[in-house]
Amino acid sequence: MRILLTGGTVVSMDPAVGDLERGDVLIEDGVIVEVAEAIDAPDAEVIDATDRIVMPGFVDTHRHTWQTAFRGIGADWTFPEWAQAMHRTLKPRYRPEDVYAGTLLGRLEALHSGVTTMLDWFHCAQSPEHADAGVAALRDAPGRSVFCHGAGWGTADPVEAEIRRVRSALPGDDGLLTMSFGLRGAEDTSFDTVAEELKLAAELGLRTSLHVESEGIRRPVADLHEHGLLRDTTTFVHANGIGDDELRMLADAGASVSVSPDVELKMGFGRPMTGRMLAAGLRPTLSIDDVPSVGGDMFSTMRTAFVVQRGLDGGLNSRDLLEFATVDGAHALGLAARTGSLTPGKDADVILLRTDDITVFPVTDPVGTIVAAGHPGLVDTVLVAGRVVKRDGVLVDVDLRALRTRLLESRDRVAAAAGVPLDGTWRPQPKTA
Repeated sequence: MRILLTGGTVVSMDPAVGDLERGDVLIEDGVIVEVAEAIDAPDAEVIDATDRIVMPGFVDTHRHTWQTAFRGIGADWTFPEWAQAMHRTLKPRYRPEDVYAGTLLGRLEALHSGVTTMLDWFHCAQSPEHADAGVAALRDAPGRSVFCHGAGWGTADPVEAEIRRVRSALPGDDGLLTMSFGLRGAEDTSFDTVAEELKLAAELGLRTSLHVESEGIRRPVADLHEHGLLRDTTTFVHANGIGDDELRMLADAGASVSVSPDVELKMGFGRPMTGRMLAAGLRPTLSIDDVPSVGGDMFSTMRTAFVVQRGLDGGLNSRDLLEFATVDGAHALGLAARTGSLTPGKDADVILLRTDDITVFPVTDPVGTIVAAGHPGLVDTVLVAGRVVKRDGVLVDVDLRALRTRLLESRDRVAAAAGVPLDGTWRPQPKTA
């Protein structure tokens, strides 16, 4: 039950621990107990971290994992086209087993690329069985996952009974799979409904997440503030275009934000709000959003957020981005006491990145290299709560051949039922009002 990661370059993301050019990390019963230049632990299993960066796993604060089967199909889509395709055309044909296959392979993909903690924003809840399939897939994947249940998405239907039902199946907050509540927002329901859902979330001890953006006309955060509906347990996703005063409202409330820079830029949401959030006193977090449109790894996400903001004002540095993708994300999910940094007492959610790979060698500045040149091919080893789930570049105890076959069958069946060609020619036509 003791593991010693030895001889690596340690990037701890904890100022009290610091970074070590050459260091060791000792893990006992899944928990980090020591980080030092040299640790004597003769009875521990040794993992040689020579030519590796040892760092905390990435934290993705918002991903719609059920859509994995249709990876890449929306590369050229706008947001209205994506909504028409995924929610109005394909989703109605999804069975629970399709949800399971997409969620499982999508969560394993995230682990493979170093995302040890991920919030799965689930808005394919067409029945209790669909939600249960999403939960089952996350449970079967060996990562730290948050099932964010977006019950009633796109409707004003009552959701209390369903939220209570799933919460009873996920009652604890100390395991690898926990729960949060995906709010619909006043645009889909009403301010009274938002208030009722926040009250339910507080009763059940659930954090919440809410998609919000502005076209420069609406003031969604100001409206929530006016109705007394801002909470320090809510993560606001995207938030493109909201006013600087609204950002300060979020900061004053202690809320968090999730930026999905690749999706936001390509789908027409506007520029990511990274710099404006920092100026308002908010620490952004990062997320992938959906893989039909963009890649599923945190390296690309960090790089987009970095270069866009640097191009605007030059105000970010690479360590900022790494904080967004680790410790800041953990704070947003309410998991900062358990993950996000290599801190003694936290769970051992750790990734080892190759420094001898020709695409990054020689590594002079580890943090700069991770953000400016990192990619999933560098992820050699992944541990979640001290369990090795990827070793020597390969996921452990995963039958990828069978999972690939299952996901292809799911994709082909859903597409056929929806009348969607898979030859790259389909362009969904959003309905106009």
